[in-house]
Amino acid sequence: MKLDLSDGTAVQIFPSPAADPQGLTFDGTYLWCSDRILDEVHMIDPQNGEVIMILKSPGAYPRGLAWDGRHLWNVDYQTDSLYQLIRQDQEPYRLENTRHARITLTHEVKIYGQGQLLDLNVHIAIPEDLPQQKIMNIAFDPKLYSTVSDRWNQAIAHFRYQDIASEATIRSIMTVEAEVSEIRYFIFPDRCGTLKDIPRDIKRLYTADGSKYLTTDPYIQELAGKIVGDETNPYWMARKIFDHVRNVMEYKMEGGWNVAPMVLKRGTGSCSEYTFSFIALCRAVGIPARYVGAIVVRGDDASLDRAFHRWPEVYLPHYGWVTIDPQGGDKELPRDRAMYIGHLSNRFLITTQGGGDSEYLGWYYNVFSHYQTDPKVEINVEEFGEWEPVISGDN
Repeated sequence: MKLDLSDGTAVQIFPSPAADPQGLTFDGTYLWCSDRILDEVHMIDPQNGEVIMILKSPGAYPRGLAWDGRHLWNVDYQTDSLYQLIRQDQEPYRLENTRHARITLTHEVKIYGQGQLLDLNVHIAIPEDLPQQKIMNIAFDPKLYSTVSDRWNQAIAHFRYQDIASEATIRSIMTVEAEVSEIRYFIFPDRCGTLKDIPRDIKRLYTADGSKYLTTDPYIQELAGKIVGDETNPYWMARKIFDHVRNVMEYKMEGGWNVAPMVLKRGTGSCSEYTFSFIALCRAVGIPARYVGAIVVRGDDASLDRAFHRWPEVYLPHYGWVTIDPQGGDKELPRDRAMYIGHLSNRFLITTQGGGDSEYLGWYYNVFSHYQTDPKVEINVEEFGEWEPVISGDN
């Protein structure tokens, strides 16, 4: 709460970032608040109360905060210690909670009826090294495949099968051994620059229209302009769009991927429809945006994923591609919303980085197939991902 010191009148009030705020200080630009239960320190925009950055506290009971003009100071109740904290350095992100896993993606086709499957093409997106994921090994089964790249520079394994008899089962399998970490970006909006600072080739490619976006649709143009207003900072432009999408949308798996104007008017959608809508609004105001798709840990370290997940990224000058997920970030507390901006847990193996329609994957991610059959042939297609932990010493 912001108070008028002359009479104690409340001038401005925000909800606390989380459930147990203990300390508060102001560095001249941002508010900083410590939380006892989560053992975190939150950087807050004083204009709107939104959490921008989340830091792990140095001790287990961060009780008070102070600013000396250069450093933050934190007093910790449990350790009876004072900690001097660097407010800002050159570290763009931090990795922690690394998971070593073997992930198997299976595309399975079962053939029924009379006749043959004449032609089957299966395309599997090949994951690559990213700041938060290190690919140790990739193997494919069957071994007869070719590697292609689409217009988004996504590497793809292509399997082709021809003249397959009925009652057969065809499996195309990718097995990846990887180290996947939780990543947390340290983003200072005042360091983001402007839209003019974005590389020209990135802006050209990732602000282009697409059949799911319809960025030139009058509804999208008017809505995007209304959301962003006179804001020119790319970070705050993207956050305003993030807030709008999460506020007007409700998560529902209703089948199909409708175009952004329809989804936003309807107010419901899947993770893909949230993603298409967010990207459309970003591109309409000149912010480069794309999507990534992943195989997800569902609960235990050893788990099965049939749903997968897709979410957007935006390109921020001086930071690069940053996760921003309005579907995941549809939360009540400011801290919980911020966990979906510049932060990603270690539950995701990203396979796909795409900007839109692909020559090989279409609008899909992870895997896509198409086929031709004799008239009396029925096809059943299943896709699923399996996670298993790799224990030190495993082969």
